Amino acid sequence: MRNTIIVLVLSLFLFHCQNDGKDQWNSMDLLEHGIPLSILAPDSTKVDKMNLGGILQDVTLRNGDDFYIQIYASDAATNDVTKLKADQLAEVKTNRFFSKIIEEDESGFIYETQIDSLINYGFRYVHLQADREYIFQTGLTGTYSLDQVKRMYGAVQQGPQ
Repeated sequence: MRNTIIVLVLSLFLFHCQNDGKDQWNSMDLLEHGIPLSILAPDSTKVDKMNLGGILQDVTLRNGDDFYIQIYASDAATNDVTKLKADQLAEVKTNRFFSKIIEEDESGFIYETQIDSLINYGFRYVHLQADREYIFQTGLTGTYSLDQVKRMYGAVQQGPQ
């Protein structure tokens, strides 16, 4: 019986240590920053926003070296999510360091870039709401692992459009 309890306690400890920390990310309402959406983010995430000529909002969310998300909001050019995603995909593929698409769904994708032996990952996710389009992506600077990008990509998912 004692061995069973020790095994159970060790199993719970190992499970807790392997936890990816997603339970530490909470819903963050972005309305006060001009974006009427919520995402998952670590506590104490820093938010910066810029309004670029009244045409484009740029909201940046940062927390440490493994959470950096940029959101661009503007009037929707189309109500076709497929077209918006295709435009983002085409833009990413023009990067001379683009190497491949890792995963793709109807609203976005995760991709890989490679500079010499350095492999980096990023994502793009599009969301339409009313007459606005929102483009979520990894921050413009930094190097991210596939696990970090998958986690950020999952954090911005908005559900059915």
